[in-house]
Amino acid sequence: MGGRPPSGGTEAVAAGSGPYLRETVRTAVKILIVGHFAVGKTTYVGTLSEIRPLRTEERMTQAGAAVDDLAGIRDKTTTTVAMDFGRLTLSDDLVLYLFGAPGQQRFTRLWNDLARGALGALILVDTARLAESFAVMDIVERQGLPYAVAVNRFDGSPEFPDAEVREALDLAPSTPLVSCDARDRASSTHALIALVDHLLASGQETP
Repeated sequence: MGGRPPSGGTEAVAAGSGPYLRETVRTAVKILIVGHFAVGKTTYVGTLSEIRPLRTEERMTQAGAAVDDLAGIRDKTTTTVAMDFGRLTLSDDLVLYLFGAPGQQRFTRLWNDLARGALGALILVDTARLAESFAVMDIVERQGLPYAVAVNRFDGSPEFPDAEVREALDLAPSTPLVSCDARDRASSTHALIALVDHLLASGQETP
């Protein structure tokens, strides 16, 4: 992954650098933020991005209701139809580009394009709908991307011990599993750092 970050590692996130990259940045890393429909990807990217995030959301219609399962998420009125994009500077010379992929299966072909050049993926899951994560994990694994899993803590979602979530998702022992609130910058950053540390540990190199 182009070597380890400079002194201080990934323990502290550098302050946002505004719309322009710092002159000291030497390494740019592409990360996918993925998950099933309505798991909080757009919120997550928006929470972390130091620039105004690019969003491609459209209002949901009755036609979409036939293919998008809204059970338990009736308050959702928009959906991502292409991608979300944000940027996060982790240190003086390391910047992450965050690409949020739409969660519906009909956008699988778009995932193939978004995955090009990505070093890894953060998979958001909801404990109330864990079964919906399998298709997403299959796509990420077919792309050959290392990943970490972050349980997005929705209000009212059931809480399970990490061991039970790991078993339910059939995660490898080396796959990081963390919790976060996609609306909270600190916990969202913690989840992203878990992925970055996993990439470093697995010896990922920048393209």
